[in-house]
Amino acid sequence: MLLLELVWIPDPDEVWRSAEIIKDYKEGDKSLQLKLEDETLYEYPIDPPGSELPFLRNPDILVGQNDLTGLSYLHEPAVLHNLKVRFLESNHIYTYCGIVLVAINPFEQLPIYGQDVIYAYSGQNMGDMDPHIFAVAEEAYRQMARDEKNQSIIVSGESGAGKTVSAKYAMRFFATVGGSASETNIEAKVLASSPIMEAFGNAKTTRNDNSSRFGKYIQIGFDKRYHIIGANMRTYLLEKSRVVFQAEDERNYHIFYQLCASSSLPEFKDLGLTCAEDFFYTSQGGDMSIDGVDDADDFEKTRHAFTLLGVKESHQMTIFRIIAAILHLGNLKIQGERDGEVCSVSSEDEHLSSFCSLLGVEHSQMQHWLCHRKLVTTAETYVKSMSLHQVVNARNALAKLIYAQLFNWIVQHVNQALHTTVKQHSFIGVLDIYGFETFEVNSFEQFCINYANEKLQQQFNSHVFKLEQEEYMKEEIPWTLIDFYDNQPCIDLIEAKLGILDLLDEECKMPKGTDQNWAQKLYDRHSASQHFQKPRMSNTSFIVLHFADKVEYQSEGFLEKNRDTVYEEQINILKASQVKGMVADLFQEDKDAVPATPGAKRTPRINVRSAKPAFKAANKEHRKTVGHQFRNSLQLLMETLNATSPHYVRCIKPNDEKIPFKFDPKRAVQQLRACGVLETIRISAAGFPSRWSYPDFFNRYSVLMNKRDLSKSDTKQICQTLLKDLIKDPDKFQFGRTKIFFRAGQVAYLEKLRADKFRAATIMIQKTVRGWLQRARYQRLRRATLALQRHTRGHLARRLFQHLRRTRAAIILQKQYRMLRMRRAFLRVRSATLTIQAFARGMFVRRIYRQVHPQEGLCMQKEPLCLLLRCALRIEARSAQHLKKLNIGMENKVVQLQRKVDEQNKENKLLNEQLSMLTSAHSSEVEKLKKELQQYQQTQQGDGKQLLSLQEEMEQLRMELERAHSEREVLEDSHGKERDLLRKVHEFARNTVEENMQMKKELEEERSRYQNLVKEYASLEQRYDNLRDEITIFKQTPGHRRNPSNQSSLESDSNNPSICTSEIGDTEDVIQQVEEIGMEKAAMDMTLFLKLQKRVRELELERKKLQAQLEKKEQESKKSQARGIQEQPQLLWRQELESENKKLKNDLNELRKAIADHATQNNSSNDVQDGYNLLLNQLKLANEELEVRKEEVLILRSQIMKAAQQKETGKNMVKERIMTEDWGYLNEDGELGLAYQGLKQVARLLEAQLQDQRREHEEEMEALKNQVDLMQEELEKQQQAFLQTLQLSPEVQVEFGLQQEITRLTNENLVRSCAEKTETSQTKVPVERRSHERSMQVAVQRKEKDFQGMLEYYKEDEPLLIRNLITDLKPQAVSATVPCLPAYILYMCIRHADYINDDQKVHSLLTSTINGVKKVLKKHQDDFEMTSFWLANTCRLLHCLKQYSGEECFMTQNTAKQNEHCLKNFDLTEYRQVLGHLSIQIYQQLINIAEGILQPMIVSAVLENESIQGLSIVKLVGYRKYSSNAGDSSYSLDEMIRQLNTFHSIMCDQGLDPEIIQQVFKQLFYMINAIALNNLLLRKDVCSWSTGMQLRFNISQLEEWLHGKNLQQSGAAQTLEPLIQAAQLLQLKKKTSEDAEAICSLCTSLTTQQIVKILNLYTPVNEFEERVTVAFIRNIQVNLKERNDPPQLLLDFKHMFPVLFPFNPSAITMDSIHLPASLNLDFLNKV
Repeated sequence: MLLLELVWIPDPDEVWRSAEIIKDYKEGDKSLQLKLEDETLYEYPIDPPGSELPFLRNPDILVGQNDLTGLSYLHEPAVLHNLKVRFLESNHIYTYCGIVLVAINPFEQLPIYGQDVIYAYSGQNMGDMDPHIFAVAEEAYRQMARDEKNQSIIVSGESGAGKTVSAKYAMRFFATVGGSASETNIEAKVLASSPIMEAFGNAKTTRNDNSSRFGKYIQIGFDKRYHIIGANMRTYLLEKSRVVFQAEDERNYHIFYQLCASSSLPEFKDLGLTCAEDFFYTSQGGDMSIDGVDDADDFEKTRHAFTLLGVKESHQMTIFRIIAAILHLGNLKIQGERDGEVCSVSSEDEHLSSFCSLLGVEHSQMQHWLCHRKLVTTAETYVKSMSLHQVVNARNALAKLIYAQLFNWIVQHVNQALHTTVKQHSFIGVLDIYGFETFEVNSFEQFCINYANEKLQQQFNSHVFKLEQEEYMKEEIPWTLIDFYDNQPCIDLIEAKLGILDLLDEECKMPKGTDQNWAQKLYDRHSASQHFQKPRMSNTSFIVLHFADKVEYQSEGFLEKNRDTVYEEQINILKASQVKGMVADLFQEDKDAVPATPGAKRTPRINVRSAKPAFKAANKEHRKTVGHQFRNSLQLLMETLNATSPHYVRCIKPNDEKIPFKFDPKRAVQQLRACGVLETIRISAAGFPSRWSYPDFFNRYSVLMNKRDLSKSDTKQICQTLLKDLIKDPDKFQFGRTKIFFRAGQVAYLEKLRADKFRAATIMIQKTVRGWLQRARYQRLRRATLALQRHTRGHLARRLFQHLRRTRAAIILQKQYRMLRMRRAFLRVRSATLTIQAFARGMFVRRIYRQVHPQEGLCMQKEPLCLLLRCALRIEARSAQHLKKLNIGMENKVVQLQRKVDEQNKENKLLNEQLSMLTSAHSSEVEKLKKELQQYQQTQQGDGKQLLSLQEEMEQLRMELERAHSEREVLEDSHGKERDLLRKVHEFARNTVEENMQMKKELEEERSRYQNLVKEYASLEQRYDNLRDEITIFKQTPGHRRNPSNQSSLESDSNNPSICTSEIGDTEDVIQQVEEIGMEKAAMDMTLFLKLQKRVRELELERKKLQAQLEKKEQESKKSQARGIQEQPQLLWRQELESENKKLKNDLNELRKAIADHATQNNSSNDVQDGYNLLLNQLKLANEELEVRKEEVLILRSQIMKAAQQKETGKNMVKERIMTEDWGYLNEDGELGLAYQGLKQVARLLEAQLQDQRREHEEEMEALKNQVDLMQEELEKQQQAFLQTLQLSPEVQVEFGLQQEITRLTNENLVRSCAEKTETSQTKVPVERRSHERSMQVAVQRKEKDFQGMLEYYKEDEPLLIRNLITDLKPQAVSATVPCLPAYILYMCIRHADYINDDQKVHSLLTSTINGVKKVLKKHQDDFEMTSFWLANTCRLLHCLKQYSGEECFMTQNTAKQNEHCLKNFDLTEYRQVLGHLSIQIYQQLINIAEGILQPMIVSAVLENESIQGLSIVKLVGYRKYSSNAGDSSYSLDEMIRQLNTFHSIMCDQGLDPEIIQQVFKQLFYMINAIALNNLLLRKDVCSWSTGMQLRFNISQLEEWLHGKNLQQSGAAQTLEPLIQAAQLLQLKKKTSEDAEAICSLCTSLTTQQIVKILNLYTPVNEFEERVTVAFIRNIQVNLKERNDPPQLLLDFKHMFPVLFPFNPSAITMDSIHLPASLNLDFLNKV
């Protein structure tokens, strides 16, 4: 029974075709019964019986593997099918094949090469991501850095396969990873050389319109930090024969056709060129044009590239002259005589004349030596005529030589442009060389190319074999020799002694050697070789069996191409060219040999040892042959490659029509065989191709183990036990140290067992579940049936009982009713009968009685009445009591009736009144009607008049109606217009809203750009600081400390308070020196230095005033003088000022040195006094120098006119000199012109700088004027305040006087006090004054009732304040206090400086604060806590400056007490802007630190972490890692959440604004989303249903964390939307069109490319899942074609949202803040 039922059978169209076995095969059968994919039956013959059976097909779960060696069955059809599925269904152009990257040309641009993709692959292991050229480049870069060994990337393939593009992308990766892409120009220079190399090295062939006819090896140099420093290019195998010969439908090199297409340009008139059809060297192929290519436009690109590389215009023209000369050389008319034994060239040949004139050679000599040669013997020299054939060959050889030398020169110039002087530490080489070639006619060039590929294939085989051997030995597996194809015999056939090349060189030495004789020698010598064959139908051809295919070569032309004979006389003529420059130089370098193969590396030159001296003529000629030169250059290339670690890229051309994503199996198989991919498969298949690590094998095949084995703890032992039970043949697998090795097919067998186990388990589960479902359904039906029966029976019984009960009741009712009816009828009849009987009897009796007693009738009638009356009276008498009761009731009724009667009477009265009124009204109405009737009768006569009036009224009404209609139409029109206007207004409003949204978007982009500029400024500032530190270290000498922050005068004079930091830096340096020496020894010198610094500032202020006065005078003179006349004296004046400032700086430095020197010495007080006198002398000299400068300023004004006149006369003299100068002599090679252009640019730059400087001085002067005005106003205010204090109480006057005294003493001139007091008073006065002021301050505080929220300090305590509060402060020191305490303390110090109106103190404190914060952040660049701490304090200080600025917009939430704490004197808007910039820098540093901590966690925590147990993400079968960097640390989701908790708690504890915290986590969650999604888009192993569920659960955990931290409004959850939709996409069904619509409606945050990419990457983890079909993906693309998505595939994880710092006022008042003693701020005094 077969394990698998699918096989591969050969097919003439598709190469291989899949079929299913429908009948089991038995040994001895002559055929296989198969069923093809189209359901047709096929009988596959097996003849003879027992021969090889068809190849087995891999399971579907293995199809689409990233690595071909991961396939269970390794053979040609499996490789071809896997590549086809990946290329057509998944659009994956890259696939691994062991160490080889197979790249299929898609013939369209794919969005997989951007910067984001480079960053995604950077730092990743080769097996972690999808196959890519960047993965190979990253592996080479990492191996170079890790192993410190040079690397090579060998890119090969046939013409049009995409070799050059692959090499270019590898270069781009190195340029980006090895250095900043903006600073690295190596790639740009190589790209600039690309049009040149394509023009001179590419040509149209039958397979490619732009085929590279040479190979190149580019070495990219790196320094010790592995940054790119330069590059070098070497070229190989230039097809020189194409210059003189082209096959049908092919062209010569592009440059010839480009030059001919541009021959009409004026500068090319002297070349004598016409169209390409007129020249022999360009018309042999028959097709002169290429579809879609404009040769003239390409020629402009070539010229532009020459200019970019620095090729001079004269050299460019010389190059084009040489190209034109080659074309004219091909058109020479050679006339043969004596049957071609003698020939000549006419002296009047115009092409010969053009050739000689273009190259500057003598016409007669070239005419002679083209047809003659010189024979030198030991005795004499002969001149011999050449035959026609020899002359043609010599001419062609000369043309090829000229072109080859020109190509060499161009390559050398490109190398000069890429050259660097920095020492190279290592390099990565990129070899771009064409692969194996075979055509209908194969000549010497194809032989050399295939020979080179044989050598490369041998190196490839040995390297693969070596890696396999190393893998086996590392895993301690017994090493057995693997039988693989060794092409050494084929190489020996070509290059060994008496090989093909040797025999060719030998035949070339023969005077009468011919191609036929050489072919015959080959037949005789190598007929027995297994790699050599003779064609049956030819005696001039031979067949070589190469590793890829057997190729038939035509021997015709081999000898001549190998000789490449160029006679020395012709070369000497070219060396004597009269054209200065290139023509003669092309032939001066090579004196020993003429290089047949261009591109031998010139600098540095590779020295090859020669076995014998070079004087032997035979050996010299041997080295001149093309074959020998080619063999040497190839040997050098192989030595270079063998000295590096190679990486292989094999480019495949899928079709010859260049149709995007079309796969031709025939062409693909041909190239796979030729490029060595199948050989890699064979080597891998010969051993143990499938390899599994023990954990992966355990996770995959644990279902095949029993419970007893699973209970063991040793995974390795469990795997060994399982395999021994499953696979009986021990040769089918081997156990290594960390991996299990399988023979081909064994993984498929295990997969089948696993599938069978799953299938059996599935059947068991289905059986059990179906039985349970049926039993549950049966029981449910039974229970329902019984319940129905029970209820039905009860219902029927109840209904029967009710029926019987009703029947019985009905009978009883009927009985009783009938009885009653009958009784009533009986009684009625009986009563009637008795009545009738009584009346009848009585009538009869009365009648009888009357007849008997007629007189007694009356008496008898009265007696009954009396009886009745008596009876009634008796009854009434008996019921008297009853009558009384009746009487009472009757009385009540009577009363009621009486009332009713009264009411009725009233109603009657009312009705009567109404009736009377109605009658009267009726009568009056009748009278009126009568009157009206009379009037009507009277007026009936005037009906005609009324009719006319009515008609008139009708006309009026009709006119009014028409008028109303017209008005209605007008109103309708106006309504329509208004409606249109309203619609336009709505549209305008909508457009306005859209514009507002766009403006908001642009505002966000502008804010982002602005913050990026701030970030770049911070980086530049950091870089400047680093460079300054390096310069300081470089210049520093022992015992001498240079100041690193000495700035120019422009910087020190600037009025911008955020720039003037030089003084502060100098002070800090001196303070540091003093601290190192000792505070006690240097206290006196420190005070002296502060006084001196004060005096220097005063001097600088005086200089500024003088400068302002001078500029004012200049502005007055501008009105009468030209602007150009004033520039020169102003420049001189500024130079004088700069020199003055530099001199003052130098004096200051000398004084500082003196202070430092005296501080280090413990001398007597006399030395101190001498130093002090020295300082005073220096100050006096400075004052004298200042007075001299004042006088010089006055003298400068008188020199303005003289300088202007001299300038005008100088200009005239320069013009005259220029007119008389011999520019042709001076401007040789254009250097003078370039220098002049450079000087002009420098002049413009200086002029711009001068204008900026002038503008700054004007602004400075205006600022000084404003300061003077402010000081005057302040003085007036103080005078008014003084007058007001005179009217106050004595106590208040004393307090105010003390405050004024403190201010005056603080601003006192220290230099004058130093000059007046002695040495003893010098040491006592500052201390006494300071203690006195402090005692006064204490007294003031005792008089104050409350703390005013101000802190006072002295100027000399400012460095101590910055050090204790900023530089040395730890966040833990203030963790138990008010958040942002340093910011509040700094504001209270600023407020006191504002209170005493000390602008210098405010400026100094804020500048020191900003510099101190920057210094702390620079020192703690990776400390999240410290960065967050100072971000919170910087923002709080910014908020305080806003809240207490006095501006109404910031004071809306202030209390009355807080309003008292506002600043009174200074507007610190500029400092608020500086603090805003600093906050942005700190925020960006905080984000970078957090991202650096989180980034290594994201992939493993979000994508790979198994938070849901049971959803194990098992990698696909055969998934391999090629990098040796294994065991990378993995993180869980809980660890990442703990890190987020740490970030959140730190920021909250330090009082960072909630809005900023929200922005921080929004940025971090965006990075999590971007990195996770990018990794998902580049990894096939994580695109599965189980990963989608796991990913969705992990994201929900992050969302719960955001909810728990109350960060829902931050927008962080929205940034995860693309990742959420990607997880949902992995979980959704992907079959029907409804599923496609659901995906399109759901995945709104994913782009079309991302959706398609995920669907292409989706991989079933077992055989029960189905792959996404191509039709479904096409349906998705159709539904999403209307989307306007960005072209990039990956998200920019480095994108940073612009940060906003909303104003957040504090509720804390300044007077409620207490200073902890731990801060050591005792020198701060509360005010």
